[in-house]
Amino acid sequence: MTTEPSARLMQGDAACAEGAIAAGCYFFAGYPITPATEIAEVLARRLPQVGGRFIQMEDEIASIAAVIGAAVGGAKAMTATSGPGLSLMQENIGYAAMTEIPCVIVDVQRLGPSTGRPTSPSQGDVMAARWGAHGDHPIIALCPSSVRETFDLTVQAFNFAELYRTPVILLLDEVIGHMRERVTLPSPEEIELVERPSTTVPPEWYKPYENFPADVPPLMPFGTGYRYHITGLHHDERGYPTNRSDEVQPWLDRIFRKIERSLSEILLYDADGIENAETLIIAYGATARSARYAVEKARKRGREVGFLALKTLWPFPEEVVEHAAARLHRVVVPEMNMGQIALEVERVIGRHKVRRVNRADGEMIQPAQILAAIEEWA
Repeated sequence: MTTEPSARLMQGDAACAEGAIAAGCYFFAGYPITPATEIAEVLARRLPQVGGRFIQMEDEIASIAAVIGAAVGGAKAMTATSGPGLSLMQENIGYAAMTEIPCVIVDVQRLGPSTGRPTSPSQGDVMAARWGAHGDHPIIALCPSSVRETFDLTVQAFNFAELYRTPVILLLDEVIGHMRERVTLPSPEEIELVERPSTTVPPEWYKPYENFPADVPPLMPFGTGYRYHITGLHHDERGYPTNRSDEVQPWLDRIFRKIERSLSEILLYDADGIENAETLIIAYGATARSARYAVEKARKRGREVGFLALKTLWPFPEEVVEHAAARLHRVVVPEMNMGQIALEVERVIGRHKVRRVNRADGEMIQPAQILAAIEEWA
């Protein structure tokens, strides 16, 4: 007999931690930093209860390095940080992309740059999530706008990491991380989990970076009889360094292809009232909460307003945005930065269609600001 899950009052950071547990995370390494510290605090208590391991590292560079090591050993692994820590992690995030090691990096964004204001909200790390690590590589970045969505997208982040052998960044912001909402979490049997596939070949035939027949070759854990080389250098199918273009280019094509072929599964969003809209609002994270309220107000005033709430920021949902805005001349993009996702929207549909609503002073964008932008174009 199963009991119905009960509702509880839960903080966003705590929901992230519980989502990690639900996803099968057994290793966390991190360094305390506002406003992500509560994730570490919860996991320090919860991971030992499920047989996992928690380590407080000396800094963020060591944290992501330990997570990569745990993932190579076969564990689902995660770290959590905020802006300054994300900056320190970028070299090893690039290393994880090069070596195709699945891991989850949670960034609870705060006002920057530099130390900024640790307790103030921001969405200023959007481009850092995509382009912070040097070199050409794909990345998946998800962004929740509620406490329950934080739980769900944390689980999804682990699923994507394991399914596509890639680092996945979960972009919260201070508002979502610290707010509390009444939520009912799903029971374990309701949660769909992805486990790392195993190989069917013997150890002497195993190639950890084989380009064919699949786009995502199995990653066998160290210590299970499979020996292979891991390097941040360009490498061949066995992991050994190479300068041969006939080995490097197929690998590069494959790591992009494994994401591009799966956009229908990776691109997550909510669309509301787009078909009959005259104006479209595109928002994400905490700003999507203000946007939803502004859309409701505008509709009560007789405005035909559509709403597109992005949950996947990277890869950017180009075709979704292009289709949603195809017949419209007015698209409003509110965000707590100086226009990072707006740049992508403008690239896809043209600058003349886009009205930015920006705020980067540590305060939430208010529904009235979004409503004013709607009315200004009416």
